[in-house]
Formats: sequence, structure tokens, C-alpha cells
Amino acid sequence: MTRAATDGDAGLAARLRQHLGPRHPVAAVAQVSPGGVVLASVGAGLDADFEIGSISKGLTGLLYRQACELGEIGAESTLGDLLPLPQGPAGPLRLAAVSRHESGLPRLPRSAQPLRRALRFLRTGENPYGEDLTELLTQARTVRLSSTRRRYSNFGFELLGHAVARSAGLDYATLLRERLTEPLGLTSMYAPATPAELRPSALQGTSRSGRPRPAWTGEAVAPAGGIRSSITDLARLTQALLEGSAPGISALDPVAPIARRGVNIGAAWITLSVRGRSITWHDGATGGFRSWLGLDRAAGTGVVVLTATSRSVDRHGFALLTELTDAHS
Repeated sequence: MTRAATDGDAGLAARLRQHLGPRHPVAAVAQVSPGGVVLASVGAGLDADFEIGSISKGLTGLLYRQACELGEIGAESTLGDLLPLPQGPAGPLRLAAVSRHESGLPRLPRSAQPLRRALRFLRTGENPYGEDLTELLTQARTVRLSSTRRRYSNFGFELLGHAVARSAGLDYATLLRERLTEPLGLTSMYAPATPAELRPSALQGTSRSGRPRPAWTGEAVAPAGGIRSSITDLARLTQALLEGSAPGISALDPVAPIARRGVNIGAAWITLSVRGRSITWHDGATGGFRSWLGLDRAAGTGVVVLTATSRSVDRHGFALLTELTDAHS
């Protein structure tokens, strides 16, 4: 793995340091605009790969919408149509509802001992989503649905991604590679099922206080939060999203309200108004990483921020996107 104090555009690297400060010693940023792509990183090379956390849900949303467009999934398709979930509460859930966090599935199923996992995560950063697909399906057969239908669910997106893969006759890692990363030339984007599958370019994440954290890998978690990527590949993805050439691009289009008034969701992707402009975005968090990807589709601008520490970068991402859009207005 290439290590560097600063890599890419020096001016953008300086702005990244200014925004994030010394508490983010390893970070990267991409700016995409009608004028081109500008990349910068601090503490690592541009080829280093980060855990992107729940931005993985955005990629699963693209793959879901592509499967719909190909006719592999219909408007009424359910989890039980594609996954072996007989006589369980998850089987009748429509994929469309799962893609909008409207299924009632919990963040984690009770059978997965969420309290114990949460305590271990808080103490050590241990991955609370390390199941394989067989274990995930076992949990799904006894899961309890929430009485509130709209609930952000990592568990739901795990099931959604594997259901989409089954509709294509593939496993999720292969689906990601064949339908998204290879067509777009994203050579550093992958979904490791075990620590042994981490590439030499993989960074180690850290806690807010700088303590090393174990990698979040797992077959089950890949569609919801287990994908890794370099800033270079996320910049290429952002270009494709802004150009409308990414597979399943309709995933970005808002179709339902979520959270407070004026915030809407497509297939995972959130859209809201910032200073009168419509911003489409998703963020991510794991035990040792944070990520943010945002688009101003009308202006043709996008920003990605990655950091190998668990401190949030959301407000910095929004600020950098605003600066970029203002500079091209």
C-alpha cells in the first residue's frame, strides 16, 4: 500500500485538512464537477481502500433498480420469492418496501443478540454484522417486525442485496463485480467475506481516540455495509451517477418521504434541500471508518469524503459540496 503525507491535488488536500483537522490523520476526498475530477488524500495513497459502510446500501439500491429494469424483479416481488424464508414474517415483505426502509425490519434481529453485540462494538469496535448467509437467513425466519413500518434497517438491506443476487443466479459479491464494478472500471471496489480476503491496499480503521479497530467483513453484511473502495473508484462512481450512466440510476430518484418533512428516499439514496438546492446523498459508518457521498445532480457536482477514523464527516461533506457547487454556479 502506498503511504504519503499528501497525495493528489495539494490545494484540495489543504482544504481537506482544514475541514477535518488533526483528528482525521488518514482521509481522502474527491470533487467531481463539469470541469473534471480532483482527488486528494492525507496519510495514505489514492489507491488505499477504505470501508465505506452504509454507502454500500446505495450500491445495493443501484443493483436492485437495475434488476427491476432487467425484469428479474417485479413490482410485487418479495423476499420470500427469492430467498428460502418459508412461513416467516420476512418472507412476504416486498423488496420495494425494503429498499425504502419501510418494511418494519429492525436494524438487527433480536436473535442476533443486539445488546451483547452493541456492547462489544462500543468496547472494541468489533463487527456486529459478521454472519454468513446461512446465519442471516436463520435469523430472518424468526425476526420480529416493528409496529412502525418506516425504520432504518441494516438487516433489511442485507436481505435485499442477497435477494437481488439470487434473482440473477449469483452471489452478492459476484453481482457487485459483474454488474457494477467491472462495467464502470472500479478495480478497487470489493466485498470481502473474511479478513483473509482483504487486499494489500486495505487500510486499518481507528476509533475516535485513535485505537486500531478490526475490519468489518462478512458475507451477510456486504449489501448493507461491507464494501470497501478507494477514493479513486468512488470518484469514478460519482461521475457515472452524475452522468446518468451508472447501472440502476433510477435508485437516486426520490419516491417516498422519510424522516422529517422535505426528506425523501429512493432505493437507499436520501434527497433533501440544502440552501435551496436538492442534494442526493448517503453516508457510512463502521467501527473504524466514516464516509460520505453527495450529489447536486442539477449542478453536476459531487463530493466524496472518506476517513479511517470513526469520527463523522457528514457536515464536512455537505460543506465541501456547497463550496464546489458555488464555485461552478
